[in-house]
Amino acid sequence: MIRYEDIRNNTTFKLLVNRAWDYLKARGYTEHGLRHVSFVSKLTARILKDCGYDTRTVELGAIAGYLHDVGNMHNRKHHGITGANIIYTELRAMGMDLAEVCDITTAIANHEEEVGAAVSPITAALIIADKSDAHRTRVHRTKPGPPDIHDRVNLAILDTDLSVDKMKKTITLDIKFDQSICQVMDYFEIYIKRMEMCKTAATLLGYRFRLVINGLELLGHLEAVKQTAEAGA
Repeated sequence: MIRYEDIRNNTTFKLLVNRAWDYLKARGYTEHGLRHVSFVSKLTARILKDCGYDTRTVELGAIAGYLHDVGNMHNRKHHGITGANIIYTELRAMGMDLAEVCDITTAIANHEEEVGAAVSPITAALIIADKSDAHRTRVHRTKPGPPDIHDRVNLAILDTDLSVDKMKKTITLDIKFDQSICQVMDYFEIYIKRMEMCKTAATLLGYRFRLVINGLELLGHLEAVKQTAEAGA
């Protein structure tokens, strides 16, 4: 049986993660290196564990989280699908069970909002974990000039916390946001589709997704914010 530690300690996968980050770094994207994939891996596993899934499902979630961004080494566009194809080949070469490879690669292929959908517990947990990793330490400026909206939003995020409440059946993303850097509306301009994806993902897990920014629950206002943003576009 292939374990998470086998994946994390594998030099091939580490190289693929680093090459994907090299590409995005050259393009001026926020951090997508070993720190990001390790964070997403741990959080995907924790969401599944806290939602009551079995040990092996939790471990497969950790593997999917660690490998989810490998496709970025070729291009940002459709990197989930590209990465799923790369990882399918590598995991099968390692001798991983085909059904488990399918579980992992389906999650990887569906973690982005452009083409993805929450179609399984692992996919749902990966989506929520990936979209929760936003904060100022991810900003990686390589180009001259003032920070763009993506950098401003990430610089404004002082801290994030993702929690699962089994009693209330809620998954809450709690964000501390510095509005002296930019406005919350700027966050929604980038993240509204991602938060809607998290809402759908939480529903598949049997939970309600809550977005809380500076102590205010904003999920109920998402549609109104979206309409306002579209009207101003």
